[in-house]
Amino acid sequence: MSGDVEERPLSAPAPGGVFAGTRTMGVEEEFHVVDLATRELVGRAPELLERLPEQSYSAELQASVVETNSGVHTTLAGLRADLVALRARLAQVAEESGLGVVAAGTVPLVDAERSAITRTARFTRMLEDYQMLVREQLICGAQVHVQVDDRDLAVAVAQRVAPSLPVLLALTASSPYWMGADSGYASVRSLVWQRWPTAGSPGSLASAADHDRLVTDLVASGTISDPKMIYFDVRPSPHLPTLELRVCDACPDVDDVVMLAGLFRALVRRECDALAAGQPAVVPEPPLLRAASWRAARSGLEGQLVDLTGTPRPVPAELAVTGLLERLAPYLEADGDEALVSSLVERALARGSSAAQQRRAYERRGRLTDVVDLLLEQTRGEASPEAERPAHGGGALHAAYAAAGDEVFEPSGTVRAPYRAVVDALTALGPAGMRQREAARDEEQRTHGVTFTLSGEAGTRLFPVDLVPRVVPADDWAMLQRGLTQRARALDAFLHDVYAGREIVRDGTVPAWVVDSAPGLRPTGALAHHQRVRAHVCGMDLVRDERGWYVLEDNLRVPSGLGYAVQNRRLTRAVVPELAVPAEVLDTEPAPRLLLRALQDAVLPGAGDDPGIVLLSEGPAGSAWFEHSLLAREMGVPVVVTTDLVVEEGRVLLQQHGVRTPVDVIYLRVGEETLLHSPGGDGRPLGPPLWAALDAGAVALCNAPGNGVGDDKAVYKYVPEMVRYYLGEQPVLQSVPTFLCGVEADRAEVLARLPELVLKPVDGYGGEGVLIGPTASGEEIDTARRQMLAAPHRWIAQETVQLSTHPAFDGERLDPRHVDLRAFVLLGEESVVAPAALSRVAPAGSMVVNSSRGGGSKDTWVVGAAGAAGASSA
Repeated sequence: MSGDVEERPLSAPAPGGVFAGTRTMGVEEEFHVVDLATRELVGRAPELLERLPEQSYSAELQASVVETNSGVHTTLAGLRADLVALRARLAQVAEESGLGVVAAGTVPLVDAERSAITRTARFTRMLEDYQMLVREQLICGAQVHVQVDDRDLAVAVAQRVAPSLPVLLALTASSPYWMGADSGYASVRSLVWQRWPTAGSPGSLASAADHDRLVTDLVASGTISDPKMIYFDVRPSPHLPTLELRVCDACPDVDDVVMLAGLFRALVRRECDALAAGQPAVVPEPPLLRAASWRAARSGLEGQLVDLTGTPRPVPAELAVTGLLERLAPYLEADGDEALVSSLVERALARGSSAAQQRRAYERRGRLTDVVDLLLEQTRGEASPEAERPAHGGGALHAAYAAAGDEVFEPSGTVRAPYRAVVDALTALGPAGMRQREAARDEEQRTHGVTFTLSGEAGTRLFPVDLVPRVVPADDWAMLQRGLTQRARALDAFLHDVYAGREIVRDGTVPAWVVDSAPGLRPTGALAHHQRVRAHVCGMDLVRDERGWYVLEDNLRVPSGLGYAVQNRRLTRAVVPELAVPAEVLDTEPAPRLLLRALQDAVLPGAGDDPGIVLLSEGPAGSAWFEHSLLAREMGVPVVVTTDLVVEEGRVLLQQHGVRTPVDVIYLRVGEETLLHSPGGDGRPLGPPLWAALDAGAVALCNAPGNGVGDDKAVYKYVPEMVRYYLGEQPVLQSVPTFLCGVEADRAEVLARLPELVLKPVDGYGGEGVLIGPTASGEEIDTARRQMLAAPHRWIAQETVQLSTHPAFDGERLDPRHVDLRAFVLLGEESVVAPAALSRVAPAGSMVVNSSRGGGSKDTWVVGAAGAAGASSA
């Protein structure tokens, strides 16, 4: 800190070393220097320091960091004014050089070649001694000094404040990004900082003499070169009569620094009074303190913290923070800080950690530069999208919500009738309550292993679920049931026909080239000729706009999501009991039993009285292992991998635990290529003997190989004609108007209207390769045009459907997101629409809902007749 700048100097100690009056305080803030053109960290702090007064601005180890030193203050208002002035001057000088300053634990973008240490003899020696620790010290913190003249008292208080340090860290967590990637932590700065040999807890110290002996021993050991390298979380200042807090990230919002200073001053005052009263200290063991600090660094305010005030236990972050505030209330009030600090704490809880704000800024467009821009604005104190949002209160959850075509809110902001109880419950929870429920959601999913794996990623992720449920009204669902079963029956008839007489092609209803060029057309499809049904599980993707519902895609190979839909309902009941599911909403629990019935109906003649049914999975490494396990468990059938199966004398057998049992039906949850080349239980490829068993009618495969021809995006155009051709009915559900780029007239229209249309490869999935013309750049459109013209028959185009939106909680308030609906038709003796449907949610600013592209999901409340499990037709 610099010298006195306010109305009074440091107070004199009262008898016994305890201060009867207000303790003075000051703050040191560290700021990253970034290039405003690239948003990258750059080592140009020395240029700025040449134009700034030495008493208030100083160099740090890294040449990309500037430190400010406040004056000594007795009031938070005076401290805040000082900090704002210091920030403003620093930002002005930086901007004159095309630079900006960021107060955060880290900045996402780093130009390693332009980073360097400050060239002093001491810092050069540190680089030689510590190497990587110095080179990667691209972090900034906020240090608070509180007046404690008596060094014995300062050492004692430093021990006693330890249980509260993780809470202070969580309140300031502002460093989720490290070297251009999300670290998975709210404060990665803490992890980098803890690498220093003298960081963290000093252990048990009884006096200032103990502290000084420890410092002397550490210097003598050669581990550190000088006493300035004591980086304990809290330490007596080496050059001031203060106790210094060092555990916190730098804070973009200056009011968070003010809040931190007020809390720490009250904490010091509380422990001084407790010492004077002879109250015993609650000092956690260093490993517990380290564990609690790690938890705070991991999740900030968005998860649980470890309560160290008694028996260590996890508690929601809000409870840990409000508990600390309650304990400090009398001491805050004594300093005149209680109202201000309480309001700042409430604001911080409602808004969430800076780490969460940064992630939300990134999720909007997927750009780290947006994160840096947010931090620059907050550091300067300018208005930003985050700052403009209401700070707290239930109404803030959907204040200023606006989206055309929203399913929950009218354009006027009025809540639509089916959602009034839902919105009332969420409003009562407010942003902080919603974040608590999200933390409980994540814990529930971790406990039950509700994960999925993205292609190309080594690890698994929690399956993404937004806690705002979606309602499908009864009238809509009744219409969808009719249309979905109709469409599934027509597609199943097409699959049978296309691998037999191809009558629909012969009669000219579907062009031969459309079928012959379909990537999903496989010779193995002809082997399922004994099966009455080929598409036992149909996953239909639906969207809606102001005109109604459309089928966007048909999935007839291995459609996923039914198990996740069931789990989403269980999750809602477990973690958001305030959202009482109405009695008229269909129960999702019967869905696995309905699936089992369809599989039982697939048993071929010649099977025994107790047919064997298995679910064939890729195993725990597969993307949807959780779903496979759930469905198999609920159906009471084994979940197996290819090495559990063997084909002998034309029969498929399950061999587990030394026992072989016949298999009559295999519910396939693996792709055809995987199945073809994977080894069976005898070590040989399972595919060829399994195809022979299928051809002989010894086993049924659900869904049948070769079904991908019905998924084809060019074939999709003709599904309404299939309904008329095979069923003699008019289609109930609309398809999106589709153009085949392999047809000259269609291609000409696509080329003329490409910026208005959606262009898709016929063999694409998961949103891969899709061009959404209205949101694409000119360069993207030109690239897509060249790709399409190189192989026109491999592409289709569709009219753009303005997908409806539905509110999703973004960590602070409800935000409109595009949604679709995956419904499941189960074909057996009857055609049944499962009561468990999966609503999928696009990321902010996107229309692609697939999990592989950052999408999420919702619990879907399908309204139907009480007690109904689904709809069926013969």
